Amino acid sequence: MRDGFRVVGIRQTTEPPVSVSGSRRQGKPVVSVLVLLLLAVGCLTCDVFVQRNPSYLDLAHSCVAPNREFVFGTDTMGRDIFSMIWYGGRISLGIGLVSTFIATAMAVVLGAVSGCASRRMDGVIMRAVDILLSVPSLLVVILLQAVLGKAGVLSMSLVIGMTGWMSMSKVIRTEVRQIKNSGYVTASRCMGGGFFHILWHHLAPDFLSSVMFMVIMSVRTAIVSESTLSFMGIGLPVEIISWGSMLSLAEQALAGRAWWMILIPGIFLVTTLVCLTNLGNCLRRRVTARHSNL
Repeated sequence: MRDGFRVVGIRQTTEPPVSVSGSRRQGKPVVSVLVLLLLAVGCLTCDVFVQRNPSYLDLAHSCVAPNREFVFGTDTMGRDIFSMIWYGGRISLGIGLVSTFIATAMAVVLGAVSGCASRRMDGVIMRAVDILLSVPSLLVVILLQAVLGKAGVLSMSLVIGMTGWMSMSKVIRTEVRQIKNSGYVTASRCMGGGFFHILWHHLAPDFLSSVMFMVIMSVRTAIVSESTLSFMGIGLPVEIISWGSMLSLAEQALAGRAWWMILIPGIFLVTTLVCLTNLGNCLRRRVTARHSNL
């Protein structure tokens, strides 16, 4: 009788078990981090391996295609694109980091003030933030840049930073309202701790992990904004070399069929943006998984 019965419901599988360490490695943007480190180190140490002055105008070799002498070719003014890529990366990455620092500082202070304020004051601050969010950031950048005058690295960083803090401040405000009545915050307030003491020692460690992916994405947004403004002709001047200012010569490059003047800076710019996007998405997934576990 036993031979007449057959066990059902069991599926035979030959798939190997997935190790926990392997699944963890799959979620880490190792390649993106390595590429970003390579680009950052190359831009910082380009004085060592770059032999040509990126600002030197060699009109006898203008619009030269990539060859052995000029690895990435030259632009319409005879400047070496290989040198311009690495020196221009300093400016583009520097604008991204400085503007992100400004935006993060404004978002942390205003978001914490709104989260700790009364209901009426919180409503006023958040409505002002919503109004600023409804205005296209590119128009605000153009307006502020027109007020400050001629574009420069510091002025561009300041303008982009002053227009990129709104979304981050709303997230920080939500996090602060959830933890402001915690026991350690109340104890610190009763012991005479001031606003910035509580913000730095008690509030910031709790919400910085939640907004870290927004900080990474702010660097990407700042680089895109600088490139967009330079491409439109209202960003950095041509004599200040950046990836955006190199792309501002796209019209002349298309007219002269100099594809390398657009393709090579575009590859470096897109690669940096993709790596920053992957890094930001990884941080966002980690924060989401942590909140789901809680």
